Amino acid sequence: MKTDNALPLMGLALRAGRLEAGEEPVATACAARRCRLLLTAQDAAGKTLRRAACFAEEGQCLSLPLPYSKEEIGAALGRASCAVAAVTDLGLAQAIVQRLAAADPAAYGPAAERLSLKAKRAAQRRAKRK
Repeated sequence: MKTDNALPLMGLALRAGRLEAGEEPVATACAARRCRLLLTAQDAAGKTLRRAACFAEEGQCLSLPLPYSKEEIGAALGRASCAVAAVTDLGLAQAIVQRLAAADPAAYGPAAERLSLKAKRAAQRRAKRK
Protein backbone atom coordinates (compact mmCIF):
# COMPACT_ATOMS: atom_id res chain seq x y z
CA MET A 1 0.00 0.00 0.00
CA LYS A 2 1.26 3.48 -0.85
CA THR A 3 1.90 6.04 1.88
CA ASP A 4 -0.12 8.95 0.49
CA ASN A 5 -3.12 8.17 2.75
CA ALA A 6 -5.77 8.32 0.00
CA LEU A 7 -7.00 4.79 0.67
CA PRO A 8 -7.67 5.34 4.39
CA LEU A 9 -9.65 8.47 3.45
CA MET A 10 -11.73 6.36 1.09
CA GLY A 11 -12.41 3.93 3.94
CA LEU A 12 -13.39 6.86 6.15
CA ALA A 13 -15.75 8.15 3.45
CA LEU A 14 -17.36 4.71 3.20
CA ARG A 15 -17.91 4.48 6.95
CA ALA A 16 -19.36 8.00 6.92
CA GLY A 17 -21.82 7.01 4.20
CA ARG A 18 -20.19 9.34 1.69
CA LEU A 19 -18.76 6.76 -0.69
CA GLU A 20 -20.53 4.31 -2.99
CA ALA A 21 -18.57 1.25 -4.15
CA GLY A 22 -19.39 -0.95 -7.13
CA GLU A 23 -20.93 -0.24 -10.52
CA GLU A 24 -24.63 -0.23 -9.57
CA PRO A 25 -24.36 2.06 -6.49
CA VAL A 26 -22.01 4.36 -8.43
CA ALA A 27 -24.45 4.50 -11.36
CA THR A 28 -27.27 5.41 -8.97
CA ALA A 29 -25.21 8.14 -7.27
CA CYS A 30 -24.21 9.62 -10.62
CA ALA A 31 -27.77 9.50 -11.98
CA ALA A 32 -28.97 11.35 -8.87
CA ARG A 33 -26.10 13.86 -9.31
CA ARG A 34 -24.79 13.13 -5.81
CA CYS A 35 -21.36 12.02 -7.09
CA ARG A 36 -18.58 14.57 -6.63
CA LEU A 37 -15.65 12.35 -7.62
CA LEU A 38 -15.67 9.06 -9.51
CA LEU A 39 -12.60 6.87 -8.93
CA THR A 40 -11.46 3.85 -10.94
CA ALA A 41 -8.84 1.20 -10.20
CA GLN A 42 -5.71 1.09 -12.33
CA ASP A 43 -6.47 -2.48 -13.38
CA ALA A 44 -10.20 -2.04 -14.02
CA ALA A 45 -11.52 -3.73 -17.17
CA GLY A 46 -12.07 -1.70 -20.32
CA LYS A 47 -15.85 -2.14 -20.17
CA THR A 48 -15.87 -0.96 -16.56
CA LEU A 49 -13.83 2.13 -17.50
CA ARG A 50 -16.18 2.94 -20.39
CA ARG A 51 -19.24 2.58 -18.13
CA ALA A 52 -17.57 4.73 -15.45
CA ALA A 53 -16.89 7.43 -18.05
CA CYS A 54 -20.58 7.38 -19.01
CA PHE A 55 -21.59 7.58 -15.33
CA ALA A 56 -19.29 10.57 -14.78
CA GLU A 57 -20.64 12.34 -17.85
CA GLU A 58 -24.24 11.70 -16.78
CA GLY A 59 -23.58 12.93 -13.24
CA GLN A 60 -21.33 15.80 -14.39
CA CYS A 61 -18.63 14.81 -11.94
CA LEU A 62 -14.86 14.56 -12.06
CA SER A 63 -13.51 11.10 -12.90
CA LEU A 64 -9.98 9.98 -12.00
CA PRO A 65 -8.00 6.77 -12.32
CA LEU A 66 -6.38 5.73 -9.06
CA PRO A 67 -2.81 4.40 -8.79
CA TYR A 68 -4.16 1.38 -6.89
CA SER A 69 -5.31 -2.07 -7.93
CA LYS A 70 -8.84 -3.37 -7.40
CA GLU A 71 -7.55 -5.50 -4.51
CA GLU A 72 -5.86 -2.53 -2.78
CA ILE A 73 -9.01 -0.44 -3.03
CA GLY A 74 -11.15 -3.38 -1.91
CA ALA A 75 -8.92 -3.95 1.13
CA ALA A 76 -9.32 -0.29 2.14
CA LEU A 77 -13.11 -0.64 1.83
CA GLY A 78 -13.42 -4.01 3.54
CA ARG A 79 -14.17 -5.94 0.36
CA ALA A 80 -12.38 -8.47 -1.80
CA SER A 81 -12.00 -5.97 -4.65
CA CYS A 82 -13.47 -2.73 -5.96
CA ALA A 83 -12.97 -1.33 -9.47
CA VAL A 84 -15.11 1.83 -9.24
CA ALA A 85 -16.18 4.12 -6.41
CA ALA A 86 -18.05 7.42 -6.12
CA VAL A 87 -17.36 9.98 -3.40
CA THR A 88 -20.54 11.95 -2.65
CA ASP A 89 -19.08 14.54 -0.27
CA LEU A 90 -17.17 17.46 -1.79
CA GLY A 91 -14.87 17.93 1.21
CA LEU A 92 -13.85 14.27 1.29
CA ALA A 93 -13.41 14.23 -2.49
CA GLN A 94 -11.16 17.26 -2.22
CA ALA A 95 -9.12 15.67 0.59
CA ILE A 96 -8.63 12.44 -1.39
CA VAL A 97 -7.47 14.29 -4.50
CA GLN A 98 -5.16 16.52 -2.46
CA ARG A 99 -3.49 13.42 -1.00
CA LEU A 100 -3.12 11.98 -4.50
CA ALA A 101 -1.74 15.30 -5.81
CA ALA A 102 0.83 15.40 -3.01
CA ALA A 103 2.16 12.04 -4.22
CA ASP A 104 1.89 12.78 -7.97
CA PRO A 105 1.39 16.52 -8.73
CA ALA A 106 1.61 16.06 -12.51
CA ALA A 107 -1.21 13.53 -12.66
CA TYR A 108 -3.54 14.88 -9.96
CA GLY A 109 -2.64 18.57 -9.56
CA PRO A 110 -5.20 19.90 -12.08
CA ALA A 111 -7.96 17.79 -10.52
CA ALA A 112 -7.04 19.08 -7.05
CA GLU A 113 -7.27 22.67 -8.32
CA ARG A 114 -10.64 21.98 -9.95
CA LEU A 115 -12.10 20.49 -6.76
CA SER A 116 -10.67 23.35 -4.68
CA LEU A 117 -12.47 25.81 -6.94
CA LYS A 118 -15.73 23.82 -6.63
CA ALA A 119 -15.38 23.76 -2.84
CA LYS A 120 -14.75 27.50 -2.78
CA ARG A 121 -17.85 28.17 -4.89
CA ALA A 122 -19.95 25.88 -2.69
CA ALA A 123 -18.75 27.74 0.41
CA GLN A 124 -19.69 31.05 -1.21
CA ARG A 125 -23.19 29.76 -2.02
CA ARG A 126 -23.65 28.57 1.57
CA ALA A 127 -22.51 31.94 2.92
CA LYS A 128 -24.89 33.73 0.55
CA ARG A 129 -27.84 31.64 1.81
CA LYS A 130 -27.14 32.60 5.42
